Amino acid sequence: MRKSKYRYPVDTDQFQEIREQGMLYVDKTDMMYDLANGYKYVFLARPRRFGKSLLCNTFKAYFQGQKELFEGLKVMDLEKVWKTHPVLHFDMSIMRNCSNLDGYREALADVLSKYEKQYGAVKEAEEFGTRFHQLLRHIYETQNKRVVVIIDEYDTPMMRNLYNEELLEYLRNMLRGFYQTVKLDGEYLRFVFITGVTKFSQLSIFSELNNLRHISMDDEYSGICGITQNELNTMLRPCVEEYAEQLEISAEEAYVLLKKNYDGYHFSRKSKDVYAPFSVLRAFDGRNTDHYWFESGTSRSLLDYLSHFPITRALDYDGVEVSENEFSVPCENADTPMPLLYQSGYLTIASYDRLTQRYELKIPNNEVRKGLVDCLMPIILKRTVADNNSVVAAMARALFKSNLSEALTALRSYIAKIPYDVVTKEDWEDKERRESFYQLLLYMAFSMLNSIVDTEVKSILGRADIVIKTKTDIFVLELKVDDTVENALAQIDDKGYAIPYEADGRNVTKCGVCISSEMRNITQWCINDAEGKTIEKKDFLNK
Repeated sequence: MRKSKYRYPVDTDQFQEIREQGMLYVDKTDMMYDLANGYKYVFLARPRRFGKSLLCNTFKAYFQGQKELFEGLKVMDLEKVWKTHPVLHFDMSIMRNCSNLDGYREALADVLSKYEKQYGAVKEAEEFGTRFHQLLRHIYETQNKRVVVIIDEYDTPMMRNLYNEELLEYLRNMLRGFYQTVKLDGEYLRFVFITGVTKFSQLSIFSELNNLRHISMDDEYSGICGITQNELNTMLRPCVEEYAEQLEISAEEAYVLLKKNYDGYHFSRKSKDVYAPFSVLRAFDGRNTDHYWFESGTSRSLLDYLSHFPITRALDYDGVEVSENEFSVPCENADTPMPLLYQSGYLTIASYDRLTQRYELKIPNNEVRKGLVDCLMPIILKRTVADNNSVVAAMARALFKSNLSEALTALRSYIAKIPYDVVTKEDWEDKERRESFYQLLLYMAFSMLNSIVDTEVKSILGRADIVIKTKTDIFVLELKVDDTVENALAQIDDKGYAIPYEADGRNVTKCGVCISSEMRNITQWCINDAEGKTIEKKDFLNK
């Protein structure tokens, strides 16, 4: 494989290293300049691996006056006088692997000690808030300059211990004074930039900083992290073309592939279209279509969080319509998993209705959908990833041969091996919950296909069910539990589910699929052509 012309920063978030070594850098410095010179306190929430740390390091280089690193970037047309400031950069992700309070205290103390030594400050207190205050005052008085404070991933300690009430309370007490200093010592501060995934209402950082500029849902800054569609179309166009060449597809096909796998993020009402930067750059660098979302280590914390709710609820919110305060509330106050799913990037804003002030949230792309399904499948259905991959391969082979019946037969075999005890007796005796289980099962099974074929899996909240696309076929499926295939097919026709594909040029097939809760499996399907003529009908109840 020919070596790429570009160096992609797939293993570093250090701005200085990226610029000095000539790695690809997507220029956000105009927005950085606006924030640095328009506000004093700024907070940005974004999912992990979305470029927050790179942005923090860019702010750091800017305020340290490293002008040479910004040559050729947008900020050079904006900044006329480069001033240097002392910068205190706290990366709280270093606490990710701490297991007890002593570990957390030691990690924070080490960072403070480093800056005390750097600026010649004498440690005069043990309490972190007081110690931080004395450090800021000392730097201001000895340097005669206001201090820049950058706190990256501020919420890491709390998120790792959301349900460890005793340790969480200790952490709140330990950090409350530290963060409160940011408000009380405003006279010593030039600029404060804080990032995280969520916001914790019981920390003074939000309750007391009434002048904190929360830019997380601002249209103006929706593209400050990540790769926007415009950036992919313009400055990254050569990268896409090289990527397409390596995959032996056209550039237009490469754009479709990238959008399907890594696009879909929207962070405000009129958000720019944003791609996951970590995933796109890894795909470019590896010249592949792999999924990288769960490499960031988010699955464990997600499952810890979901374990305090009915775990199937994680997929209930794909397509949900809610108000802003339902998904932007602090996670520690939430009575559903929806806020963490949104704030962690498992859900994103799909649309906004100005009249009703309601947002539609959806899983952003195939990468996240497959990662979430792969993560939940073994827990919900007690099946391994190998089982999942096996059924996906069998179904895909059948679909590529235009044989929907064979694909459904493979799925039926997969369902037959699911242990009975995955559904509790209480759930089984409740018709609505029994139906929800099978809707969830088919939702997850068809979602897995997205890695191979183009599958549109609609929300299990009640809209059109499944549309599968290959190069030659479009299959429109409607699923029913304890019902008839005739009713399923009638719904396809009555609701016009197949109409959008009539002019596509591919062969359109309609299929009704029925599951019997008594038999605990698919028991019927009927496959019709576009005109409604029956191609094949299977009935396992009346052989």
